[in-house]
Amino acid sequence: MILTIGIYLLTLISCLYQGAWLFRKKPQPLIAVPLFNLLTALLLLVLLVIRSVQIRYIALTSTYESLLFYAWGVLVISGIYGLQKKITIYGTIQFFATLGVLALLLVASSPLVSPELRPPIPALQSGWLIIHVALSFIGESFFVFSFVTALLYLLSPEGVKRDNYDRLTYAAISVGFPVFTLGALVFGAIWAEAAWGAFWSWDPKETWALITWLVYALYLHFRLYRKNRKTAAAWFAVAGFLSTLFTFFGVNYLLSGLHSYG
Repeated sequence: MILTIGIYLLTLISCLYQGAWLFRKKPQPLIAVPLFNLLTALLLLVLLVIRSVQIRYIALTSTYESLLFYAWGVLVISGIYGLQKKITIYGTIQFFATLGVLALLLVASSPLVSPELRPPIPALQSGWLIIHVALSFIGESFFVFSFVTALLYLLSPEGVKRDNYDRLTYAAISVGFPVFTLGALVFGAIWAEAAWGAFWSWDPKETWALITWLVYALYLHFRLYRKNRKTAAAWFAVAGFLSTLFTFFGVNYLLSGLHSYG
């Protein structure tokens, strides 16, 4: 499909352009990149709407569609981040976030994921599921940025820039954590009760979502109440994101459970 190819090409071009920018001696602000990413996000949204029309349901119930929505969330947040006044500090962050989007799109186009158009099975035809999945991935989109900024914090020497990375990590998790809590745990439990008759079943994906939530809760504890332990907090931010990856990919392909069809 031409639209899909265009999305991949725009993301690749954006990555190459930003990568070249990183090696310039005196890089100029990447004013065009946020708008570029927002344009790509708009095209992704159009693709998801087209799929929704084709399957006559909101296209957010398969692994392929979830990956597209995840990439959309990261692109939107990247665009919003990049339009802030302190745009120069976001150059490296935007690059790695866009690289993450490219990785998501490559996984979506790999043999591991089927892009087949098909209506969701009855168990997935629930408004609670749509809210559950959408909010979960929006929260995890913020976690992408907290992962990048936490790593940059750990790799940077003491100074103003390092402090800025710490604040950006905290800001991203402060938004992403409550959104993820609502999506993954609260609305996930409501949908589970409606679909399976129980709010909690210790399904592998449920369990790993809870583990992810606990890791980010530990981050907030260290960041808010042990301010002399910011390095430990940053490691929790890194571990939390790795946990989200295992919750999505590891559980889907290595473990079996009630979410295996997703």
